Amino acid sequence: MRERLQALKEEATEAIETVADLESLRELKVKYLGKKGELTGILRGMGKLSPEERPVIGSLANDIRGQLEELISEREASFEEKALSEKLHLEKIDVTLPGITHPVGSVHPLNLIIEQIEDIFVGMGFEVAEGPEIETDYYNFEALNFLKDHPARDMQDSFYFTPEMLLRTHTSPVQVRTLEAKEGYVPVRIICPGKVYRRDDDDATHSHQFTQIEGLVVDRGVSMSELNGVLLSFIEKIFGEGTEMRLRPSYFPFTEPSVEVDIYDPERGWIEILGAGMVHPRVLEKAGYNPERYTGFAFGMGVERIAMLKYGIEDIRHFYNNDLRFLRQFRSV
Repeated sequence: MRERLQALKEEATEAIETVADLESLRELKVKYLGKKGELTGILRGMGKLSPEERPVIGSLANDIRGQLEELISEREASFEEKALSEKLHLEKIDVTLPGITHPVGSVHPLNLIIEQIEDIFVGMGFEVAEGPEIETDYYNFEALNFLKDHPARDMQDSFYFTPEMLLRTHTSPVQVRTLEAKEGYVPVRIICPGKVYRRDDDDATHSHQFTQIEGLVVDRGVSMSELNGVLLSFIEKIFGEGTEMRLRPSYFPFTEPSVEVDIYDPERGWIEILGAGMVHPRVLEKAGYNPERYTGFAFGMGVERIAMLKYGIEDIRHFYNNDLRFLRQFRSV
């Protein structure tokens, strides 16, 4: 049996040392050292040995098993190191090559203006309020003193779903909803940013969808002079210190008196930027406020118009065409 073990050792050693790959090496391990391997087969005959020979042969078999296992481990490590080296060679990265750049986005100019306007008015104690874009005729018109046959409704040609449901034509319904939610309590100081919709032919200065920000203040003793001060503060912060402002008489069903607000541009003269006025007593009354006790003012502006004036944009369609050449200009604004 000693001779058979020595012969097995020599045969296995030669096979392991000359094996070509890791998979073949694992097959050799099973062949020689597995439960049904050749070494185990030889050891099954130990029962025929004398009591004196058994421990000698057992010790020899264990030594051979250990030597073969160590040799197999060394060959496994060699194959794994070679495989890793080949993988690293195939996957190596040339760090001198230029990197792959990914385009960096920017905040849309309309969102930039909205954020700036919100910051200005929040700094003056206003809250930001929002409401639904699909509105009822009551909140969009009637609660704002637009009666069913009121000619002013023609000023805001609308997208109706039903006779009583439409896409809002301004964000003024948010003011009414906020007043109702306050249930007669004051003060009310809100701005209402959001999208609005009107039937209009799209051109360089008009769009069927645009963005408005309206403001509302209701309290005891609110006056036209306070409205003037708030608007002048806003205009100087958005267009720069020293910007001249003027108020011109106008008409809106939901304010009385009503004014158009202009700013002075050295190159173009006076330019209208928003409308405003004292909240009409009927609007306050419908919302649950006693007009003999409370007064208020409201104002509304088109965000696109403010952005066009601030950034010198001549065509409103640039805001909606998603032209990256246009949008990239506002990365550093």
